[in-house]
Amino acid sequence: MTTPAPSTPFTLFARRAAPRVRPDRPRWERPAYWTLLALTAVLFLYGLGASGYANSFYSAAAQAGSGSWKAFLFGSLDSGNVITVDKPPAALWPMALSVRLFGLGAWQILLPQALMGVATVAVLYASVRRRFGPAAGLLAGGLMAVTPVAALMFRFNNPDALLCLLCVCAVYCLLRSVEDTRSRWLLLCGVCLGFAFLVKTLQAWLIVPPLVLVHLMCAQASLPRRVGQLLLAGLAMVASAGWWVALAELWPASSRPYIGGSQNNSFLELTLGYNGLGRITGNEPGSVEPGAGRGGGPGGPGGPGGSPFGESGIGRMFNQMTGGQISWLLPAALLLLVAGLLVMRKAARTDIQRAALLAWGGSLLVTCAVFSLMSGIFHEYYTVALAPYIAAVVAMGAVLLWRRRTQRAASAALACAVATTAVWSYVLLGRTGDWLPWLKWAVLAVGLVAALGMFVVVVVPRRVAPAVVGLGLAASVAGPLAYTLSTVGTPHSGAIVTAGPPVARSGPGGGPGGSGGPGGGQAQPDGQGQRVGGQGQFPPGMPDGQGQRGTPSDAGPGRGTSGERGGRMPAGGAMGGLLNGQRVSKAVEAKLTENAEDYKWAAAAIGAMNGATYQLATERPVMSIGGFNGTDPAPTLARFKEHVRDGEIHYFVGGGRSPGQDRRGGSSAITDWVEKHYTKVKIGQTTLYDLTKEKQ
Repeated sequence: MTTPAPSTPFTLFARRAAPRVRPDRPRWERPAYWTLLALTAVLFLYGLGASGYANSFYSAAAQAGSGSWKAFLFGSLDSGNVITVDKPPAALWPMALSVRLFGLGAWQILLPQALMGVATVAVLYASVRRRFGPAAGLLAGGLMAVTPVAALMFRFNNPDALLCLLCVCAVYCLLRSVEDTRSRWLLLCGVCLGFAFLVKTLQAWLIVPPLVLVHLMCAQASLPRRVGQLLLAGLAMVASAGWWVALAELWPASSRPYIGGSQNNSFLELTLGYNGLGRITGNEPGSVEPGAGRGGGPGGPGGPGGSPFGESGIGRMFNQMTGGQISWLLPAALLLLVAGLLVMRKAARTDIQRAALLAWGGSLLVTCAVFSLMSGIFHEYYTVALAPYIAAVVAMGAVLLWRRRTQRAASAALACAVATTAVWSYVLLGRTGDWLPWLKWAVLAVGLVAALGMFVVVVVPRRVAPAVVGLGLAASVAGPLAYTLSTVGTPHSGAIVTAGPPVARSGPGGGPGGSGGPGGGQAQPDGQGQRVGGQGQFPPGMPDGQGQRGTPSDAGPGRGTSGERGGRMPAGGAMGGLLNGQRVSKAVEAKLTENAEDYKWAAAAIGAMNGATYQLATERPVMSIGGFNGTDPAPTLARFKEHVRDGEIHYFVGGGRSPGQDRRGGSSAITDWVEKHYTKVKIGQTTLYDLTKEKQ
């Protein structure tokens, strides 16, 4: 008797999403579905540990949450609960649980995000297949998997992976609610959006307006019932997000960690300021990133060189900074969205295919518009939110028009989409200098041949049609697939990462032909997954060093390269980094871990990236003064003195002054006080102050 394989939450979910075997379903559907998921898993899991702790800011918070339930609940940077990350904590929970169950390591940190990527492809497949058939579902899932920025973020530990999954689930539930007069699917949609808010605040709700309009326009229920259902879904959304917001706001501030990223220890202020509406308006109190906030700084708005985040405007998704991350199929998606809606202009109000086009297309347009026009901090990896919308629209539009290919307008629209994609891929590949120079010409030639075949498909023999489709698909995905494979084969670490090979930049600004940031000219990899002078380049004056945790000679077997106990770790100079942390040598690690169990914090450091790398290296709590930017007023000088007086902090890591701390004064005052009263000890390039021994 054969023992059935044990079920896990993921396999149960995948079985539900898998197509049921029905007489009207092709026999190849189920094998193709599982092949899609298997290839996606290989893509997202291959060499996963090479990036080590990836973004040590979030890895340290996951490590803290694995050892303290209060740190888990609030998303604290250390188990001593001084300050939280500058986001809500939901994205940290899967990582913290993984570390709690399996121990601290690169795979334990990154595996949850990779599984989220597989789940996102599965849900996207299920949603598109339900309305447009298995071929469309496979195409949507495959396009999603080979999007370069998706391959980057589902192999990284930023919050965007979970946000993307929850938004796709929300659209899936919304479309199910359109088919059903009952309210349960719409309530589930609200719950998904509520928990998405606890991942990345207001960005999660960008798709709320188009989803509300789709339900109002297309749902089968009567208008009063549709309005009532939306109100209930809104309550579900607020409740699923509001419980944590109320907890953070009502919990006595003296017994919870400071809300990182805020200037008044308030999550609502964080949501409406630095990490919320400030991203749109550019008014982001507490930010020291050039270009953030009104007036910016060097390279900021009105400053020399333009914004390091690229000029806002309708061309932002196509410029040198962002184009190779997400825009390969964006022109085709916009064209196919318009063509698909024109084809279905006479459909019934409740037509589910048109509702799907409106839901995915509306989400694409709104999110794309906000990303393009926002004046605050913008990083290329944010665009992973667009990946499922583009993939769904392209798959649905292509299948819809292919079924009507006997109509000249439909075949012409398909031909135009393929030709546009080939030409745009040629442009994007041309930005990579000497990287695969032949590929752009191959894509252009094959794409134009396929476009001609699409236009005359009506008059060619039927047996030629599959070849035309194959050529068009190959030309459309060759560019992003090559970028994705380059991404998978390159370790990434630090706070700002980008997908694909280095991109040449020239000229000011950030629009087409512009740099979008510092360091013009041909970018070169620095050997650690970051691009010096290329995409994701740090603004002027920011440390951009990347290195290993220690040197190869002192890392020891299995440490420093494989991801065990962190693998590749960011490095920096004296500051280490606002965006990257210090290199932690074995000698410094040994010093900090000596008698560390006698202290609440093994050390304190300015800035969360600095504190995070020391914490991950020693696996002991390290106080991150001032939060991510080093500008948050936590802890105050008086509070820090209390901790030192009570013997709770062993060492202070010197040499780390945030570019913005003098403006705020808090962390600068702590640094000055420590330097005045305690003797420094040099260990290699690192300066430590023993806070248990005052100067004589």
